[in-house]
Order: sequence, then structure tokens, then C-alpha cells
Amino acid sequence: MKNYLYLLLLSAFGFSCSEAEQNATDESADQSLSQLSDYLNISEEPFNYSNPDLPDYFTIGINADLDHTPAGNPVTDWGATLGRVLFYDTQLSANNTLSCASCHKQNEGFSDQITLSVGFEGGETGRNSMGLSNARYYESGHFFWDERAESLEEQVLLPIQDPVEMGLSLEELVARVSNQSYYPVLFTQAFGDDEITTDRISRALSQFVRSIVSYQSKYDEGRALVNRPNDDFPNFTELENLGKRLFFSPETQCSNCHVGDVFVGDRARNNGLDAMLTDFGVGGVSGNNNDNGEFKTGSMRNIEHTAPYMHDGRFATLEEVVEHYNSGVQNSPDLDNRLRVNGQPRQLNLTEQEKEALVLFMKTLTDIGLSSDPKYSNPFINN
Repeated sequence: MKNYLYLLLLSAFGFSCSEAEQNATDESADQSLSQLSDYLNISEEPFNYSNPDLPDYFTIGINADLDHTPAGNPVTDWGATLGRVLFYDTQLSANNTLSCASCHKQNEGFSDQITLSVGFEGGETGRNSMGLSNARYYESGHFFWDERAESLEEQVLLPIQDPVEMGLSLEELVARVSNQSYYPVLFTQAFGDDEITTDRISRALSQFVRSIVSYQSKYDEGRALVNRPNDDFPNFTELENLGKRLFFSPETQCSNCHVGDVFVGDRARNNGLDAMLTDFGVGGVSGNNNDNGEFKTGSMRNIEHTAPYMHDGRFATLEEVVEHYNSGVQNSPDLDNRLRVNGQPRQLNLTEQEKEALVLFMKTLTDIGLSSDPKYSNPFINN
């Protein structure tokens, strides 16, 4: 009996110590997080990045198949929180003037409304800034217009190292991050300890970018009311439904390159911008002539906010984009077959009303909430 009581007391004491140690650890973490308030507007309870309330159609079929999130780097709440801070931190550029967000602005569909973005010393980037809404969805998982990055984890570090864009070496990047007093706490929350490495920086930035998912547009409101995306939506106007029917029709083939409810491509395409190429796109990276003039097909989500359009920002409006596919496709040996009929560029011959309808439909993909959602906003107090 005495032995039983002894063991019971020992067990209770052990449980009490374990509980006390956990409480002390939690209290220490809370105190550390509270110290961030001098720099960052971050709560002790992070935003929900890991489990958004996605519509059912995002998680099944082709939409789910397009999600390239790797098993080794799932989105976590604290990982994406750390990524958000890194995304907005100007300390990640050589002269402390630019962040990733400088060229990927939240209120511009996480893109840039000038044709070529400006780097840390005033130089221009080589191509237009791509929008990041729904960047996690793309069959190949490759990034940049020319798809030179094989994963998002690879992509997020390259602009930081680019001599025009942000101008840091990876060694300088780790040193910069290590010198900021707010990062050890955030790395501990995200990864379990305060070790700062390029791999962890890459993983956190990737988690934040993958968390930027648009699913609350007028299109999504209508999609929830029907069984199939090509059914007429009850909340659409007559012209918006006409535009949607045209978009999904075999005559235009828009939905063959911008697939599913995320409206993203399966791979890079040559969409007939030029007969004589000055930018070889994927071909310039691969060295394969069959890839010449091919560029990544990004998501059309929030496309209303991501002007100008195409890799070189040549089109200022959606009306110009529609007219390109209606009458402006240029012939070249590597033109995508979907844009060719009997060896010649396909002409859509749309009426003015049909062109207007397509533009109006594309604007239903605008997610106003994403442009103002605080969990994607600048966390720095003095920004």
C-alpha cells in the first residue's frame, strides 16, 4: 500500500513538474513574442494560414492536382508568419530600401503596376512582375516567366541575389536576418529553435506565398450555387454569364490554357505575341528551340489588379489582351497549336459585345478581400 501511495505521489509530482515546465515554456514564449511589439504588429495567436476555409472544388479534381505544395514544406501558421515578415523586410536588400513586397504589392494582386519594376539602385527588372495570387497552383511547379526555378523554394531566394533587384549574396542574407532582433523568436516559433539558414528562409517565404489563395470573388459566390463551372451563375449579369460561356467554349479555348477554378496553366505556352522573338522565354533557359517564345501561364485570379499584362507588360488593359487573342496572334514556328488553324494563327472574330463580356467575366475573378486582408499586409509598425 505504501509503495502504491509512493508511486502515486511520484507520478503526481512528475506530472506537476511537467505541467509547470510546459507553463514556464509557454510563458517564456509569450514574453518573447511580446518583445516583438516594438517592431511588428504580430499577435501571440498567429493568423490561420495552414487551414483556410477553401471551397470544396478547390480540394478535389483538377484544382487539387494543380497544387504543388511539397510534402516537406507544408504551410504552417508560424512558418507563414515568419515568411510574411521576411516578405516585407527591406533589410533583405543591399541598401535597405526594397523588400519582396516592393514588386509584389498586396493591393495590386501582389504584382506591380509599372511595366518593369525598379531594383534597389534604380535599375529595371528584365520582365514584368507576376501576380502571386494562387501561385501555389501550377502543374509543373516551376516559377518565373521563363520557368528557370524548378520550385517556389528555389524561386524566392533568386530575386534577393539578383544584382538588379535586391543585391545580396546568400551569406549576406543570413547575416542580415541574424542581425535583426525580431527573427530569433520567429524562427523558434516556426522551426523549434532560432537557427537561421537560407533553407529556413526559403521555406518560410514559400509558405507565405503559397498561403496567398484567392477564393472569395464574385466567381466563387456563383460557383457555390451550381454543380459545374460552365453552368450559368445565378449571381452573374447576362453579360458576365456570356463571358463565362465564351471563356469555357471550345471556340475560344481560353479554359484550355487557364484551367480549373484557379484559372492557371499546366505549363508554359507560346501565345503568339511576336513573329520575330527578342525574348526567347523558356527556350532561352532550356536551349531547346521548341521552347522559344514560351512563357509561364499564371493564374488569372485578381487579374483586374495585375495590369500591365504579359511578360513584358505590353498590354495596359484587359481589353487589349482580349483583342490580342481575337485578332492579334502572330505566327511563329513555335506558336501553341491551340492558337493555330490550318497552319495560320486563329482569329476569334468576336463581336464588340462578346469582347466586353469576356472582360466583365475576368473581373468576376477579383477578390476584394485579398487586397485588404491583414494577414497578408505589411507587419512592420514603422512601414
